[in-house]
Amino acid sequence: MAKLASPSIKIDLFSALDDLPHFSPERDSGKTPEAVEKLRKLIKNANGIIFCTPEYAFNLPGVLKNALDWCVSSGEFNEKPVLTLSASPLNTGGEKALASLQMSLTALGVKQIGSFSIANVNSKLDSNKKIIDKETITILENLLVKLSDYIENYTPEY
Repeated sequence: MAKLASPSIKIDLFSALDDLPHFSPERDSGKTPEAVEKLRKLIKNANGIIFCTPEYAFNLPGVLKNALDWCVSSGEFNEKPVLTLSASPLNTGGEKALASLQMSLTALGVKQIGSFSIANVNSKLDSNKKIIDKETITILENLLVKLSDYIENYTPEY
């Protein structure tokens, strides 16, 4: 996505999903774990968020759901504009994971700007995992423009 985005868009990747402890409300009532603080800060400071998820057993990965659960009570996602993407080597493109992700994000109060489910993803990547399918590239570029336009023209109420 970063390579498809215009130079004016800065994309930060949260790469510490594995560092997040399993969510429990009791763990969130005292000292918040460092990885959770890092996640919440990144979300709070973001103008918009892009979620890209694979589909495992017709759902989003547990580690992603765990990260979302850590943000239920803290409110960082409220009114954040988001794009949701899924990908699968199957013809369905991860539609069930995408639906599950969108349901969780709705509970978090996000503003869903757009979504796309990439079916048969392996046929759309080169050996370096770069997207080579022109239709997919066009759709993703258009979604990035839609998100960017929304961010530029939106004044949050919080």
